[in-house]
Amino acid sequence: MRQNISSGSTWEPIIGYSRAVKIGNTIEFSGTTATKDGQVVGKGDPAAQTDFILKTLQGLLEANGFKLEDTVRTRMFVTDIKRWEDYARAHGAFFKDIRPATTMVEVSALIDPDHLVEIELTAVKA
Repeated sequence: MRQNISSGSTWEPIIGYSRAVKIGNTIEFSGTTATKDGQVVGKGDPAAQTDFILKTLQGLLEANGFKLEDTVRTRMFVTDIKRWEDYARAHGAFFKDIRPATTMVEVSALIDPDHLVEIELTAVKA
């Protein structure tokens, strides 16, 4: 059974996406940025943005009956690959023992120029 999970964004019906989609024991989260109340959190700080995003995703996992340990994949889209260690250390703080499959790729831009990273996450309950 498919469950579309909405964030309430006015863009969801316009673009045609869901914040997350849950099917059975799997949940897929759309790209998540360091945004709170319409403002970018951690401007100029890749580690702070990564930390904020992963805390947000952890909360969303838990709100939907999953644990961080259920994470099997993350994808990090970064605007400056030269700062990869900043993103990686923040990611490692969450996942050092879980060690999901992970991809980090540089992109030319994200939707807001102050966003340095956007993260997607997949979790599967064993």
